[in-house]
Amino acid sequence: MSLFVIGDPHLSFSVNKPMDVFRGWTDYVDRLRDNWNRVVGADDSVVIAGDISWAMNFEEAKKDFAFLNELNGTKYIVKGNHDYWWNTMSKMNKFLEENHFDTIKIIHNNAYKVEGFAIAGTRGWFYDDSEGDVHKVILREAGRLRASLKAASELGGEVLAFLHYPPINEVQRCDELLDVLAEFPVKRCFFGHLHGFVAPGCSRIDDNGVEFRLISADFLQFVPKLIPPVVE
Repeated sequence: MSLFVIGDPHLSFSVNKPMDVFRGWTDYVDRLRDNWNRVVGADDSVVIAGDISWAMNFEEAKKDFAFLNELNGTKYIVKGNHDYWWNTMSKMNKFLEENHFDTIKIIHNNAYKVEGFAIAGTRGWFYDDSEGDVHKVILREAGRLRASLKAASELGGEVLAFLHYPPINEVQRCDELLDVLAEFPVKRCFFGHLHGFVAPGCSRIDDNGVEFRLISADFLQFVPKLIPPVVE
């Protein structure tokens, strides 16, 4: 049994948001399905780090979730900036239960023990967003990350963090989120959101003892990435 990660599938079975208009996204749904079921087994687990579906509500999201539900393994999903269907934990769990999406679980102020890891995460936010009360949003996301990591730290095993937004790049850093990662401490953090050409300094960063890795779907060529255990 293994743990994998991928981000940003941007599914749109019920809405007119075809990602294959972008370079590198041709036949992405078929590629994602075929690659996923080739590398992920029925007993494996996959974290999907945000931008799950273009749906605006649960009704529009049904076909996207049905697609995910039929893929191999158990899926643990984090909110992305385009997940407008996202709701309260109770309403999301009710949606999953009523539609028998029994291979999908939500990461939202909580954590799970998976394949010897303790997995936690949240959406995060841009460090340079200039609109609205950005600091308030960042502090809220830091609080959610702290709650999730606290729950993870009580489960045992290596604590892994999954964010949708990158908390750091070559020239910028979101200290509010990075400080939370340092509290527990987290040694590996995976993020999505970035598409197209991504400079090496933005896709893989080592900072203050933490490895940050980009795992957006197109960056991974639509192949879920295996997370190996730490070799002592």
